[in-house]
Amino acid sequence: MSAADERLPDFPSGGCAVVIGGSGGIGRAIALQLAEHGCDIALNYFSNVTGAEETAARVRRAGHEVHVGQVDLRDEAMVKSFLDEAAQHFGGVHTTVYAAGPYIPMRFVSQQPAATFRDVMEHDAFGCYHLAQASLPHLRTAKGSFTAIVTPAIRRYATRDVLSAAPKAAIEQIVKAIAAEEGRFGVRANAVGVGVITDGLYHALVDRGDFDERFLEASRQAKALKRLGTAEEVAEGVVFLASARARWITGQTLMVDGGYAL
Repeated sequence: MSAADERLPDFPSGGCAVVIGGSGGIGRAIALQLAEHGCDIALNYFSNVTGAEETAARVRRAGHEVHVGQVDLRDEAMVKSFLDEAAQHFGGVHTTVYAAGPYIPMRFVSQQPAATFRDVMEHDAFGCYHLAQASLPHLRTAKGSFTAIVTPAIRRYATRDVLSAAPKAAIEQIVKAIAAEEGRFGVRANAVGVGVITDGLYHALVDRGDFDERFLEASRQAKALKRLGTAEEVAEGVVFLASARARWITGQTLMVDGGYAL
């Protein structure tokens, strides 16, 4: 038997992959690529039920089962209930992906209200923490993986981006804590830093004037590859880190950013 024949499947045949933020552009791309790799999917939405239903329909067209639930990530009990329901429905959870993130108005720290900062931290950093705690009992059983979306701004700060950088820096530390503490149970945890892409919150940021053409051109020029990325390109990195192909990788942050954080 060749080494290729002996390679582990990318994901277990039983249980499911949970994608938090599956109603958005990045979450949808991740859910679809996980389905292409043989995973049934549990995905959530906060307010975008139409987006969640579109993702679910595409997962089903790919030949896999999907469970959809409305989840407010600030509500610890609601997050736990969603994970437990997914595990009961599919017979376990082997993969959890945190791909959520609220809309963030880009302002200088001197102009950003503390109330807005608090709200974003509760949605993002606390939401990811709630997800991690709810996921770990299931991931221990499956010896599974936890992967979170962060930002290259935690390595190379961009002005007016504190509402992205601060909570994602906290999330990166949550990921490292999971990797360090849960490896003894066979659980891995990694992060993917996402640069400016033409999906997800991109359109809302353009519509509201946070991303104007001057900003976008500067963003392109700041990247080694001189272009913006796509949700599909981000999903490739996420799915790799979540899969058995990355079974010796944990506690790492992979920057999928076109070379911004060099």
